[in-house]
Amino acid sequence: MADISKSTTDATKKNHNKYRRDKPWDNDDIDHWKLASWNADDGGDTLPGGRLLEESSFATLFPKYREAYLRQIWPVVTRHLDQHGVACELNLVEGSMTVRTTKRTKDPYVILKARDLLKLLARSLPVAQAVKILQDDYQCDIVKIGGLVRNKERFVKRRQRLLGPDGSTLKALELLTGCYILVQGNTVSIMGDSWKGLKQARRVVLDCLKNIHPVYHLKRLMIQKELAKDPALQNEDWSRFLPQFQKKNVQTKKPSVRKTKKSYTPFPPAQQPSKIDLQLESGEYFATEFERKTKKVADRKEASKSKSIAKRKARELEEETPVLASRKAKTTTTKEDIPVEQRIKDKFQKAAQASQSSTSDPADFIQGSGSGSKRGKKS
Repeated sequence: MADISKSTTDATKKNHNKYRRDKPWDNDDIDHWKLASWNADDGGDTLPGGRLLEESSFATLFPKYREAYLRQIWPVVTRHLDQHGVACELNLVEGSMTVRTTKRTKDPYVILKARDLLKLLARSLPVAQAVKILQDDYQCDIVKIGGLVRNKERFVKRRQRLLGPDGSTLKALELLTGCYILVQGNTVSIMGDSWKGLKQARRVVLDCLKNIHPVYHLKRLMIQKELAKDPALQNEDWSRFLPQFQKKNVQTKKPSVRKTKKSYTPFPPAQQPSKIDLQLESGEYFATEFERKTKKVADRKEASKSKSIAKRKARELEEETPVLASRKAKTTTTKEDIPVEQRIKDKFQKAAQASQSSTSDPADFIQGSGSGSKRGKKS
């Protein structure tokens, strides 16, 4: 019985390798994710029929301020595109650049690379950096940031935060992602040789416009770069090594005056009295026109009288204060206030007094003189 059941299971078991054949061209050493470059030399890669059947073209507009630079470097662009069999045209009337395939075009994908070249040139990339996009291992990405922030001042502040002081933040981001990044107007152009770096740079740019500072991403990227050097951590989870930043909603400005909430009442506020109601209350409504005019003139005279009294008091107060100040202040005359003639006369008078005091009387030095006898008599 056991043999019968064993034979039935063998019969029902499918052989999956029955129709499989060996593939000598496929082995574990081949990287299937690698993008092979187009090699048209020596009959390597060829198109069906030897050429493209249809012409493909792309056009891109450029801003007015780029016109002078594009006219200067257009021969360089033409020379690089001509090596790949792509024709280009610069239209200064419409402000556009056009690329199209020709009969000499061998690589069918190079027209898309030429389209990316025009986009990068229109977004103010230098031509020496932009022509690298024609290589197979280079990719680009243009991030539109114009509509992410409504307030213009806030948008400029966050865009400047992406650049950092003297471009230090942008330079650090370029070193960590391995990409060339250019911030121009409402777009950010990113170009690099790896899709991973483009994705990281795009994420940092978008989060910066969403009010997440780039320094947090830079810290994560630095730690990831160090962890990638350790082969033991290649297939492990890195979340325990990466910092976890929590968003804190900190109020920068507090409201100066907080309005107290009034208690709800279903009744409307009381109606304000009109001009006629006020006249009825004061009794003016029943007065004649002559009485009203007389009262108005009297009120005007009374107001002007009170105002003139107040002005007179203020004037008297102003007149009293300088007199008090002059009494308290000490009158001092300086040398410059005395005339020159008077100063010379005083100088000679002082010199004469000094000469008289210097001539001494001889009787002061003789004993028994009149002055001495007087002193003796007094004693």
